[in-house]
Amino acid sequence: MPFPDIDPVAFAIGPIVIRWYALAYLAGIGLGALYGWSLLRRTTLWADNRPPFPAPAIYDFAFWAVIGIIIGGRLAYVLFYNPAYYAQNPLEALALWEGGMAFHGGMVGLMVAVAFFTRSHKGNILSAFDLLAAVATIGIFLGRVSNFINGELFGAPTTLPWGVIFPMGGDVPRHPSQLYEAILEGLLLFLVIRYFTHVRYALRRPGFVAGIFGIGYGVSRILIETVRLPDAQIGYLYGGWLTMGMVLSLPLVIGGLVLIAMSRKRVIV
Repeated sequence: MPFPDIDPVAFAIGPIVIRWYALAYLAGIGLGALYGWSLLRRTTLWADNRPPFPAPAIYDFAFWAVIGIIIGGRLAYVLFYNPAYYAQNPLEALALWEGGMAFHGGMVGLMVAVAFFTRSHKGNILSAFDLLAAVATIGIFLGRVSNFINGELFGAPTTLPWGVIFPMGGDVPRHPSQLYEAILEGLLLFLVIRYFTHVRYALRRPGFVAGIFGIGYGVSRILIETVRLPDAQIGYLYGGWLTMGMVLSLPLVIGGLVLIAMSRKRVIV
């Protein structure tokens, strides 16, 4: 099927251009903060009726979340996805408007920000990671949809009926891997985590929900990487099928398993 005619620019006011990608980031943070507030105010969901920090503080945290995502995401892209180029052009690492963000780095930056923020409120950091896992899927969904709108991060050629002919992908239909990620890592993982938080009261086991996220995202990303084209400047690692996305996702799966094992010490009631 042909690529839908969607302008990556949402709107422009004079010289100011607002892209869907930027709106996805802002909407993900805004909606995530709103959903996080609803979880924090329901104290009975948390261990000992104590959320990691008071519900109104979620909006203060949203500011630090933005900083953590930007610094972590950009730094990881520079170090893992195009180190040779930025070694020769170090000042270009600051050119955020030219694109280039890595999800795994953004997540690490976000985790660091939430750890410091929660510590300042004397809360449980593992519970804060659980909160982060519950809301992060919203931003992932919106971000991957915006990747599709931009016609970037598409997959390998396919003969499946839903293959899309991307403007930058030649004349052959390709896997819409951005939408695969939006569905698996965003929508489906959100529903799974919501079931565990609201039905199984999993937030009473600090680290359990974060573990589910780590396993769910890591496995989904590894599977999708089998049909998603790697970054051109990196290609497949070791001349085979392995990609940088797979390598960076494996620690998430392992970390998720560790968190769930640790959380078994606390009983859900």
